[in-house]
Amino acid sequence: MFSRSLVRTGLLVCKQDSVVGTKCILPALNAGDRRQGASSSAGVINGSKVKTTEDGNKLKTMEDLDGPSFMTSLYWLFGKGYFQTTHQMQIEHSKIYGPLWRSKYGPLVIVNVASADLIEQVLRQEGRHPIRTDMPHWRGYRELRNHAYGPLTEMGVKWQRIRSILNPRMLKPQHVSSYTNAINEVVRDFVQKVDWLRKTTGDGVMVNDLAGELYKFAFEGISSVLFETRLGCLNEKVPEETERFIFSVGEMFRLSPIIVLFPKSLWPYLPFWKHFVAVWDHLFTVAEDLVQKKMEEIQERVKKGEPVAGEYLTHLLVSEQMSVHEVLGSITELLLAGVDTTSNTISWALYHMASEPEIQERLYQEVESVCPGDKVPTSDDIARMPLLKAIIRETLRLYPVVPGNARITVENEIVVGGHRFPKQTLFHLCHYAVSYDEKIFPDPHAFLPERWLRGADKQLNQHPFGSVPFGFGIRACLGRRVAELEMYLVLSQLIKHYEVRPDPTGQIVKPITRTLLVPATPMNLQFLNRGAAEDEPRETTHEAI
Repeated sequence: MFSRSLVRTGLLVCKQDSVVGTKCILPALNAGDRRQGASSSAGVINGSKVKTTEDGNKLKTMEDLDGPSFMTSLYWLFGKGYFQTTHQMQIEHSKIYGPLWRSKYGPLVIVNVASADLIEQVLRQEGRHPIRTDMPHWRGYRELRNHAYGPLTEMGVKWQRIRSILNPRMLKPQHVSSYTNAINEVVRDFVQKVDWLRKTTGDGVMVNDLAGELYKFAFEGISSVLFETRLGCLNEKVPEETERFIFSVGEMFRLSPIIVLFPKSLWPYLPFWKHFVAVWDHLFTVAEDLVQKKMEEIQERVKKGEPVAGEYLTHLLVSEQMSVHEVLGSITELLLAGVDTTSNTISWALYHMASEPEIQERLYQEVESVCPGDKVPTSDDIARMPLLKAIIRETLRLYPVVPGNARITVENEIVVGGHRFPKQTLFHLCHYAVSYDEKIFPDPHAFLPERWLRGADKQLNQHPFGSVPFGFGIRACLGRRVAELEMYLVLSQLIKHYEVRPDPTGQIVKPITRTLLVPATPMNLQFLNRGAAEDEPRETTHEAI
């Protein structure tokens, strides 16, 4: 119990934010029941007896892997201070143990994978119903309140059914492009909010805690897509109900890693479990109210003989592929998972461009050439902005939102790197380490968007699994297309309106791992109106880390 608590403590850490509360995403790894030595003798891989590698050598087993012991792992986390920089520990351990090693946390064994080739081998053998984690605390709340599981908590065949219903309107380009107008309205309000922040709290130029402000933007954006309504996150005075909703999201994420430290049998007796249930209750109550209002709106249109118009929520309700009970469970989880990618990625992109004015100027010229004057970018325009897309991809390479993902083998034994792994093996995919592999990405610490441009020489050496920030296969991020559209639209319009410059105090912002890769300190940047920026001297820039 002690060892499982420690590993969960190390892998489930949340981000405390003064504006939006605690932020994190689903645990990348979960102890569950995956213990050392489980099912190690089966020897059947995809239905065939496999005992040797392609070159005739006998397959090794997980027992043959090198790696840190339980006490060594604790020493690295707490003695050497890698508890909040576990992304860097991926790199250090891969130097010591190679691209494939195991870490022990008491009876729990994690197989770490830190090369693009080996990550590809794992993901291409993940089976029909891949599993990241069993989410016992989230599932426990749903069982308690008889709520439906959603795309993040359901598993197996039922999960596949949910994804098959949710996927088209979230992943097909023609459907995602229809959200452009709704997102652009939110972008317009955010551009105005930046101006208001500069004037009221930033001495006319500064925007303080940019990541926190972008979090509220992303929350408003995903709400406008999923619920087809605005929550007021960008108002000068945010509505009290919206503030409470955002706070409840933060509290739920803050309490999640605490809850899983304890066995399920003790949860009813824990005071923070009661609080956990209460904040979930509020989230579902607000979501239920929004769904109910949409249903009443649809019924009213039908009574009047008017066409039923709408996007995501309307489609789910009208299509009747899911019950209202299921719609509520799924759309609530989609809302929770649709915020951090946009807010963190745009923050880091602006941070780098503030210190690299040449890249920023090239992006400004690209946006202006496609959308001159007052023209607002659309999804069709984005297709003609390759540098914009390259900047987002390079930012996600440097700062993968989830620096380490997980897979659990549930259907068959698999072979990875000449080793045979049994069912229920827990793999930790070290995406951060691979993103900094100089064999794939020369000069890996440099912010070089051109490496993603078509025709670039450096692109020839890139591995398709060198940077996979949205995952791979049928378990890939459901909100990828919407998140990308949101990021493209907000970044293009911010650069169109403002020249971004570094914090004049010279504050360097570094990333830390709190499940997500997030800024360790508030990110403060200058936003100068494009016309005024030409007449003002530039402050000395500081190298981004």
